[in-house]
Order: sequence, then C-alpha cells, then structure tokens
Amino acid sequence: MSSQEFLEKELIMNNSVLTTIKEHRSIRKYIDKKVDHEKLKKILEAATMASTSGNMQAYSIIVTEKKEMKEKLLKHHFNQEVFDQAPTFLTFCADFNRMRKWLKINNAPENFDNFMSFMIASIDSILASQNAAIAAESLGLGVCYLGTTLASSKKIGEILKLPENVIPIVGFTLGYPDEKPDLRARLPIEAIVHYETYKNYDEKVLKEIYKEKEENGMKRYKDIIKSSNVNVENLAQVYTKLKYTKESHIKYSVDLLDYLKEQQFI
Repeated sequence: MSSQEFLEKELIMNNSVLTTIKEHRSIRKYIDKKVDHEKLKKILEAATMASTSGNMQAYSIIVTEKKEMKEKLLKHHFNQEVFDQAPTFLTFCADFNRMRKWLKINNAPENFDNFMSFMIASIDSILASQNAAIAAESLGLGVCYLGTTLASSKKIGEILKLPENVIPIVGFTLGYPDEKPDLRARLPIEAIVHYETYKNYDEKVLKEIYKEKEENGMKRYKDIIKSSNVNVENLAQVYTKLKYTKESHIKYSVDLLDYLKEQQFI
C-alpha cells in the first residue's frame, strides 16, 4: 500500500464528519439548559456556507427562543411535546423577498416571483438546514425536524411576520440531549442508489429491502396502532392510514398552494 493510499484509508476510517452523520438521531427530550449562543452562532454560520443556487442564498433563518413566541407557535406545531420542551427552534424559510428588494434598488428586473423560484429557494433553505443540523450534532447538541413547519406554513408565517416571497419550509428543535435513542434502521444502500439509469423494483426486491424497516416500524408504532380505531396490518398501512392520510395531504397541498399565491410565488 502506498503512502497516499494509506492516508486516504485513514481519512475514511477516522473521519469525524462521517461519524457525526452516521450517528444522527432525532432527539425529542432535552435537558433544561439554553443553547450556548457561541455554539448557536457557529451553527448558523455553518448554515450560511451550504451550497446555494447562483450563490443567491434565497433563504432566511428564524431563531425562536422566547417563551411567548414558542407558545404562539406550539399549536401550529400540533402541540408536540418536543417543540414545547426544546430551548430553541430554527425555522428555515424560502426567501426571495430580500433578493427582489435588492433587484429593485439596482433597477434590475424584479424576477423570482414564480413557482420555479419557490423551488430554488426551498432547496436552498433545506440545504442550509442540513448544514446547521450536522454542525449542531458535531457540537454535542440534538435536533428533531418537524414536518409541521411546512404543513402549517401560513399560520407560522403570520406569527413570524414573514413578508411576501417568504415561506417556512423546514424547521428543527435544538438543545442538549436528555436521551440517546437507538439508531433508526435505514433502507439498504442498494435500495436507494442507482447507477447510470434507474432500475425499477419488482415485488420480490421490495419485500427484501423493506423487511427490516417493516419489522422495526411495527414495533415502534404498536402503541399508536393499539390506541387507534383503524384496522392496520402492516407498516405501509401505518403510513397511509394513520400518519399521512390522503385527505390530510390534499388539505396541506391546497393550503400551501393558496399560501404560495398569497406570497406572490404563483
């Protein structure tokens, strides 16, 4: 083995970034301690270094720490205990408000008021959020993404006083962990990665790649299944009958489209 090959192997084996990523857990219990503001600053700085379309950074980050603001937002995060307990919440917003105002004062066409622009800004905000999450975990903090950020985007936007061309996309709780849950099983990499072209799945392959996820998932949701009045036989039905029903997603879709119109994206 050459010295170069040895160094490359060492870089893989002792890579702290890869270790942080592979150790990711959603933390839902936090100790009663505020996030150190020096750490928070580093996390936010890391967010701003994420990849971004055209280097436009079409996103904004809202930091929520005050109790009165958390109380206003709690309902729209579906009264989740994790939101109420965490000392800090970060909301990442698709934001072309800042860019469009800059265009105007420079006598440039005020573009970016369309659906494609919304998608670009959404991707920017998601990339920034993941940078922030990894930075937070590398500093000993825990996070938990809440899908309610997008589901309640209009109401959250009103509370956060978001102007036109700004929409909440993703958000996560942030704090010092008071638990260390087991790592969640992920689908095998062979189920996710395709080389050169997409290789479609047949029934046999699907059963194989979802086997472990189904076993673990049914154990995890057993209490929810027992307490529901819905007949659920497998994990696929948990997702579509209990967690993410067609009716709820249609409602959230309509709400989001209405909000996109209101915020001048379509």
